[in-house]
Amino acid sequence: MEAPDRRQGEGLSVAQVADKAVEAGRRERETLQQLDSPAVDRGPYDGDPEDLAEQWVARHTEWRRITALIDAQGWPVYSPEQDVQGSTWARERDAQREGALARRAAWQMERQDARDELKTQVWLSADVSRRLRAIAAHTGFSPEQVLAQLADRVRMDDDGTLTVDTFTPH
Repeated sequence: MEAPDRRQGEGLSVAQVADKAVEAGRRERETLQQLDSPAVDRGPYDGDPEDLAEQWVARHTEWRRITALIDAQGWPVYSPEQDVQGSTWARERDAQREGALARRAAWQMERQDARDELKTQVWLSADVSRRLRAIAAHTGFSPEQVLAQLADRVRMDDDGTLTVDTFTPH
């Protein structure tokens, strides 16, 4: 729960919006008092009490802003379409939410890619190791990159025989 969705206030009278502000103020005080009380096991489905307190502070602040706006404009009821500041904030919140969702999706993709990667140590004979280093120096790749390209081109035939496709460094 964040600041109230402006549509929740649509069509509410000055008195109704004021009641919402009073209720949010009461809930704000209650959650802040809970933070000051000794910790109790709130159960697995209870949210973070600090987060809840911050959300009620935001709701209280927003309902007071809407109350003041209705009073200042002399509107009989609240209309989100006429609330320029609230509309700007709503667009900003939507953009932030979309950005956060995109960042989370990218992060999840990175985590999935990391789980799919194979990291290993390879012990090679001195002769093979020297040849690998020479190939890496010649191609400008690291030895790990050479091995990765080589592994990408290995194919197994139906009889289990390994073959390597033509190797062309990128």
